[in-house]
Amino acid sequence: MLRHRRFWAASALTALSVMVAAPAGAADVREDQRWVLRAMNVEQAWKVTRGAGVTVALVDSKVDDGVEELRGRVVSGPETGAAAPEGDLSKDWHGTAMASLIAGAGRGDGGLLGAAPEARILSLPVVLLEGNGDQTVLPKEDQRTGADSPLARAIRYAVNHGAKVVSMSLGAYGPHRAEREAVSYALSRGVVLVAAVGNDGGSDYAIDNATSFWNFPAGYSGVIGVGAIDSAGRPAPFSSDNLSVLVSAPGVGVPVVTPGGEYGFSEGTSSATALVAGVAALIKAKYPDIPPYLVSQALTSTARSAPPAGYDDHIGFGIVDAGAALARAGELISRTAEPPALAGRYFGTGPQPQEPAPPGPEPVRLWLYGTGLLGGLLAFTGAVVMLSRRSEHAVPAEGKHVTGRAGPWP
Repeated sequence: MLRHRRFWAASALTALSVMVAAPAGAADVREDQRWVLRAMNVEQAWKVTRGAGVTVALVDSKVDDGVEELRGRVVSGPETGAAAPEGDLSKDWHGTAMASLIAGAGRGDGGLLGAAPEARILSLPVVLLEGNGDQTVLPKEDQRTGADSPLARAIRYAVNHGAKVVSMSLGAYGPHRAEREAVSYALSRGVVLVAAVGNDGGSDYAIDNATSFWNFPAGYSGVIGVGAIDSAGRPAPFSSDNLSVLVSAPGVGVPVVTPGGEYGFSEGTSSATALVAGVAALIKAKYPDIPPYLVSQALTSTARSAPPAGYDDHIGFGIVDAGAALARAGELISRTAEPPALAGRYFGTGPQPQEPAPPGPEPVRLWLYGTGLLGGLLAFTGAVVMLSRRSEHAVPAEGKHVTGRAGPWP
């Protein structure tokens, strides 16, 4: 078991939660997680859907697909960055723990339940590093170099292989062009992106400046940034506070499954992120074509314990309410749908209006027009003839005199 210790985002991707003492067994973990499910009103959403048919891509360390809560529902993709040695599950606790919070299906009468217990996991391993626990100064310049990054490759792979939600309980300081482009690509394909805002809330820098360093990918536009709360609904002291925080979820003392099937408690914005990714999977399961921006709107507009001003940078718009968000997603979809074509009666009981006649020639009007035109031409021709004849009679013959004139016609 890892000792309780703060994780800090470095220039490489870092995990954003830690492991603490474990609960005893399957029955105990179900009881221990009850507050988590209640805080997010997940059981209300389960009356509608449990996430079947949706794949959630987990960009994290490797997942132990042998644990009972996840067995048969994990597909492993390629390593998009350096990963732990093959078979070394001691380094994989983070990915397994986050997968259990997203899609854990329990075991028998107990075991751990994730937010979307019928969803599937696409595991995309990346390297996860520990940062410096005593860091109090501005981080060093971003060291993710080149035209690509492990995270960008993972996002693109997830989109191209059917994932509807991508969960990223990791982060690094500073944006990266390839990652930003991968985020835009995912959003354009209707994929919901969820990421941890970071665990820098208790750092000296955050305390002195009343704000935390921005963590990416949570800082990219369109990504749902998630902060952590405790069992009393208060912002966790370690949770980063800045404008990347959109919503919050439980992140203190959250029960998880560890490699080999044991249990532990996770603390950090990682846990909160995995839970919100599970809720996004529920929405996508019910409304497969809902765009990412409407998923965000559904989550933010129904969040519980909203701040007095409606938003603050500690808790965002509030704590995610799965049941209410699922219902709101349906309302938002109906508002944006194309209005159906009206059939039958249009208004009241009267007859329907006649279709307007198509544009084109009308025979009667053409006949009248042609007759009038012909009559006009004939009248004009007759007038010309008459005038010509009068002119001929009015001109005297050569050498003759005109009556009434004194002299000869000139």
